[in-house]
Amino acid sequence: MLFKKNIALILLFVFYLGATSFSTASGDWQLKKDEKGVAIYTRNSENSAFKELKAVAYLKTSISSIVGLLYDFEKYPEWVYKCGASGTLKTISEKELIHYQTVIAPWPISNRDFIVNIKIGQDELTKVVSIKSYATGTYIPVSPDYVRIMNFNASWTLTPQKDGTVEIVYQLLVDPAGAVPAWAVNMAIVDGPFETMNKIKERVFKEEYQKAKISFIKEPNKILSKN
Repeated sequence: MLFKKNIALILLFVFYLGATSFSTASGDWQLKKDEKGVAIYTRNSENSAFKELKAVAYLKTSISSIVGLLYDFEKYPEWVYKCGASGTLKTISEKELIHYQTVIAPWPISNRDFIVNIKIGQDELTKVVSIKSYATGTYIPVSPDYVRIMNFNASWTLTPQKDGTVEIVYQLLVDPAGAVPAWAVNMAIVDGPFETMNKIKERVFKEEYQKAKISFIKEPNKILSKN
């Protein structure tokens, strides 16, 4: 049980932002957990031994508040579980950047780091926001203190609903690299993202995010309060 929980910690650090399409997915989604307003699903991946993850939640808040939280990279160590460092390596444009993050893994597993290219866009008609990210590998040299994640695909999709809530859908397919067996990761993939999504649900209602104004994000309707 302890080994299973330790492997789960590795998965927690990658649960934070978006990615490329998931063309390698295979099979139907299977519901693994549905508590506290968060549903977690997994499914097999056609070209990977690791399972793909999907997390779904609904929040009565603005799209800008969620984007503001997800793009506040420097504060990740305050709420992203086991995040050691987090920051922007390069700002390409207001809608694209290169991000770096480390994770403090439990003994005896080596610490990990990863570099991702992040792109954000919003559909002009539906106001659906998509945040996509993918690993860029050796954008900076690999440190001997970390095992570099080379295969990372994830996505956030923020869809406004008629009742004023926002549907948050997160998908992830990642190979944590190193000597971590796929079966162990697949056993532990649910608990970490579930905990992280609940942290997002709490933190997004901080005043700094409720007042967030993102120049390229348009709200679909009047912002509703938490209650």
